[in-house]
Amino acid sequence: MEREPILTIQNLKVSFTTSSGSFQVLRGISYDLKEGEIHSLVGESGSGKTVTSTCILGLLPSPSGHIDSGTITYRGKDITTLRGEALRLLRGKEIAMVFQEPSRYLNPAFRIGEQITEMLILHQDLKKTEAEEKTRDLLAQVGLGEKKDVFAKYPHELSGGMKQRAMIAMAISCGPSVLIADEPTTALDVTLQLQILHLILKLKKDFGMGVLFISHDLGVVYSISDRVSVIYAGRIVESASRDVLFSSPLHPYTRMLLLSIPDARRRGHRLKVIPGRVPEPRDIPPGCPFHPRCPQAEELCKVTTPETRSYGNGHSAACHFTEKPWNDS
Repeated sequence: MEREPILTIQNLKVSFTTSSGSFQVLRGISYDLKEGEIHSLVGESGSGKTVTSTCILGLLPSPSGHIDSGTITYRGKDITTLRGEALRLLRGKEIAMVFQEPSRYLNPAFRIGEQITEMLILHQDLKKTEAEEKTRDLLAQVGLGEKKDVFAKYPHELSGGMKQRAMIAMAISCGPSVLIADEPTTALDVTLQLQILHLILKLKKDFGMGVLFISHDLGVVYSISDRVSVIYAGRIVESASRDVLFSSPLHPYTRMLLLSIPDARRRGHRLKVIPGRVPEPRDIPPGCPFHPRCPQAEELCKVTTPETRSYGNGHSAACHFTEKPWNDS
């Protein structure tokens, strides 16, 4: 039976105003997240991945950032309209987030146990002793149970991997339906990355959460995702199930990203690179924003923005020439 989306983002457009003017950083983002699904949002730095997550939690910097149009629907309600207490209750309790650098988001003045306990008292109305007991259980669930003293330690006393686990314990403390993981393994070594990925998969299974996983690392994305959406210059350019996207990519940007992954089958050959860089919001070119970097681009790509078309089986792409033979030499 097909699961219903728990979170739906529809035609979301977001701008930032600076001293140089106003620039649109999200240009019509649309995607769904279903219960018990890991949906990865992947793209290079500057594509708009993190801005999407801050919109969901109402954390756009004010007054510079603002939503121009579009909706973010959680369980049938547009949460872009929430303010004050209603928004505070949504954060943590219904939708939680794990950030890229836990050191920036753990309060250095408070012990780890105190920070998680405070969340439980705030959102679940538990007494202090009950909250502390649950905090110890949560630390055990994320693999910190054998470290008896983690509850009483300050953030600076923990390793990077332990801090990330503590952040995850805090994020799941109130049993959220949606977990946003924004590059949660970027600052960790390969062994710790694997441990954190296994932990997220376990927690998704245990709690039935929908997970929005944000990353630029396609190797990590392949290992954890059910569905993948590729974002470029503030727009989703391709979306499909993981297996379909990795085996049958349609958009040139997706194809080139996949060719840049180290592969034992291409041992001895140079890795493919994508020339140039993601354009700044103030310098988005006309037509398809990827055309200056695309080896398949034609004149139409320079003047007309491609519509997103469906190719069946949940696979969509925004390219004029998806059926054009691809030359990856």
